[in-house]
Formats: sequence, C-alpha cells, structure tokens
Amino acid sequence: MEGSGKPPATKFHAGDRRFEESWRAARRALYRRALYMTRGDQGKSEDLLSATAIKSLQILRRMPDRVHDAQGFLFLVLRHVHLDSARREAREKRIFDGEATWRMEEEGREMPEEAGETRTPLDALLAVERLEGLSRAIERLKPCQRVLFELAFLQERAYPEIAQALGVSVALARKRVQLLRERLRTLTKSSQD
Repeated sequence: MEGSGKPPATKFHAGDRRFEESWRAARRALYRRALYMTRGDQGKSEDLLSATAIKSLQILRRMPDRVHDAQGFLFLVLRHVHLDSARREAREKRIFDGEATWRMEEEGREMPEEAGETRTPLDALLAVERLEGLSRAIERLKPCQRVLFELAFLQERAYPEIAQALGVSVALARKRVQLLRERLRTLTKSSQD
C-alpha cells in the first residue's frame, strides 16, 4: 500500500502503541507513586516519570511481546529508576563528603560519624541471614501467594491495583496482603529456629 501514507505496522509501532495505552492508563498512579518515593518533591517526581517513560518505551520497542502486563511493568521500571537515582545521589554525596572529610582533617577538626557507617560486621551478617530466611520462606509459598507477593512487595502496587489484578474487592486484597505478611513472618521464624 504505497499510496496510503501510513507506515506499515511493525513490531516497533506495536511497542509504541502498547506504551502509549499503558502510560495513559497508569500515569496518575505512577505520579502518585513517584511523589511518595520522593517524599513529595514534585521536581524529582517529574524527573523519575520522564526517565521511566523513556526506559519503558525503549524496552517495549525492543520486545513488546515479552512484557505481558504493561502497566505493572511501568511501575517496576519506575522503582528501578528511583533506585538508580538514589544510588547516584549516594555516590555523589560520598564524593562531596569525602572532600569535606579531607578538608576537615587538614584543618584538624573531627568529622561526625554518620549513622550508616556504624554498622558492624555482625549487623551485616544478621541482615544477610534475614534475607536468606525470607528467600526460603518465599520458596515455600503457594503459587497464588507468590503472585500476591510480587504485586504487593516487588511491584509495590496499591491495594486497588492488586484487587483489579486478582479480580477481588479492595478489602479482600488488603486482607490477603495482611495474611501473606503473617505467613511470611511465620515461615521466616520457623526457618530461624
């Protein structure tokens, strides 16, 4: 169809279309989540959303058939973008703090200890053991509980979104998440004993 003026429907265009539909449907919820992640900082929230849109579009263009839940995928990308941003800020802070430490040492002043630097090797070991216990507990969950775990804790979806994904009421979704927390506590406690 040379004379129609429309480009042929390709995998590239399918990814664009899926992104656009998903972005429109989830944008408000994504913005609320970004505001929550940035503690209400609107500028940082907009930056997170921009980076999320770019990364999501790039991935959906490359492999539109591999992403089954495009809206859930957007929330996952937002979370990763936020983590990347936090890591970058922490690196920059260490660089500037390192310069401040060097200057204070040169001037003969002591640098106050930061809360994050007071962790002992024992604290780190205990944290690793807790993570391993949680990992073993997750392996013991039923498949439907694993789906709920992914929605509630990995994708950090809100209760209405969880309810919609599971086809249940919001109250029931909230109760299921509460029961899942209790189940995980029980399983992690039994694996430590």
